[in-house]
Amino acid sequence: MKFQFTLVLLGLLCGRAFAENPEPTHKDVSYGPDERNVIDFWKAEGEGPRPLLVYIHGGGWTTGDKSKPSGVLPDFPFYLDRGISCAAFNYRLTPEHPLPAPVHDAARAIQFLRTKSREWNVQKDRIVLTGGSAGACTSMWLLCHDDLADPDSTNPVARESTRVQGAAVSVGQTSIDPKQIVDWLGPKVLEHRMIHKAVGGASMEAVMENYESYRELYEEFSAYNHVSGDDPSLAMSYGNDMTLPSKNGGHGIHHGVYGVKMKEKCDAEGQECHLFIPGVSESGKYETPEAFLLDLLLGEVPD
Repeated sequence: MKFQFTLVLLGLLCGRAFAENPEPTHKDVSYGPDERNVIDFWKAEGEGPRPLLVYIHGGGWTTGDKSKPSGVLPDFPFYLDRGISCAAFNYRLTPEHPLPAPVHDAARAIQFLRTKSREWNVQKDRIVLTGGSAGACTSMWLLCHDDLADPDSTNPVARESTRVQGAAVSVGQTSIDPKQIVDWLGPKVLEHRMIHKAVGGASMEAVMENYESYRELYEEFSAYNHVSGDDPSLAMSYGNDMTLPSKNGGHGIHHGVYGVKMKEKCDAEGQECHLFIPGVSESGKYETPEAFLLDLLLGEVPD
């Protein structure tokens, strides 16, 4: 398992896939009104409703695809062989569709999957997220945010819960607030397009000149601001170049300090959190993120 995790993390950091996944059971199923609101689903065999692992692709919210993501596509056969169904979806991209669009699309995808629980044999109370970079940022927001379900809606999708039962993510941004992350990482982190394009800005300079216009969006879509003791368990993985200040936009946007700050906040609030940084941080409970995922999805910790 340690060797497999090394391959997964290396693949993500190098931006290449390490496993070929089978054709989905259901492909490009619409979950919303936009052409990018489509989802793929892989159905696992097993007795009773199956737990579900949902992958959210990265790409800074500006690019990427569920089948050709920026980063590594999870080794779905590893989970399917263990009776865990899998899903991946596209979402609207910035800056054409600024926040909240990409993240609220992800919330709707989770709600849609719950409406398919009987047809696709999904265990509604055993849905766990994974993803890298912006996909990790979205995953952590969903993990920590209050439920967006509207029980009074006439739309059956909107009535479903957006809450999930855990997340294991890689190189994710726990805050996207430019003032906060400059304090954490230094000014070069703002060279990455994700931060200004998230709010539809033409440049980082233009956004900072009108920071107060965007402050609420930045605060709202930073998972760090939503941590509470009743949130489900989280596992985070990062590379171990902890150099500060960050060297450039790419280094800064995926820096391990995001994980360090998030774990400090989770520990203070009482949320279970595991941080994997080679040579820097270990879980103490799980040897790898895969072990964490299998425990959440199946109640099994591999040897």
